[in-house]
Amino acid sequence: MQYVWLIWSLFTLLVWLILYLSKPAFRKEMMSISLGTMLLGFTEPLFVPEYWNPPTLFDLAQRTGFDIESLIFTFAIGGTGSVLYKAIYKRNVAKMEITEMGHSRHRFHIYILTSPIPIFLFLAVFTELNHIYCGVIAMFAGALLTLYCRPDLKWKIWVGGLLFLVYYFVFFLSLLTVVPYYVTHVWNLEVLTGIIFLGIPIEELLFAFSFGMLWSSLYEHILWYKIIKA
Repeated sequence: MQYVWLIWSLFTLLVWLILYLSKPAFRKEMMSISLGTMLLGFTEPLFVPEYWNPPTLFDLAQRTGFDIESLIFTFAIGGTGSVLYKAIYKRNVAKMEITEMGHSRHRFHIYILTSPIPIFLFLAVFTELNHIYCGVIAMFAGALLTLYCRPDLKWKIWVGGLLFLVYYFVFFLSLLTVVPYYVTHVWNLEVLTGIIFLGIPIEELLFAFSFGMLWSSLYEHILWYKIIKA
């Protein structure tokens, strides 16, 4: 069980690599979003051991809260979550017109773009919620606020969330097929809802959906791109 988290994270990296090599048009987006998302790997001490406590390389998570696997995992899912919708539906991006960028709803652009951060911090500091719920709420709220700022991305946001949920669900099932006892040994189920779907904690599925919603539109939202047919 020592290397399960490492192998799982490397599998997500393999999917990232396949997308990266097969979709040259997405490479810049994937690399930039992945590098930014990898920073979330440094938040792992917020979740270990309160949310889960996976065996890691050199027992880093147990000794420091940090681990190498989280950096690999966040790097991989960042780029994948960003382009999954475009890869499946054969879409690309184009720069928005200046007139579109000047719409009154965009006066909140930077606040909406960064909204998940203060939402997460507020919940983490002023509530007793497990940090996984703080993260899910923050990402979901950020995605909903993005819908106000960028209604043109509504299908990409909702469908992107569902696509990443399916992707994550399949990966999690493959993990449980090989290591069926992993969840009960690693997740701190006593402090969670206890709702399990086909062996997967509901918190993981909520994370996948909210992450997919927010990350599917992140690149376009940051750089003022709109979706076009490839």
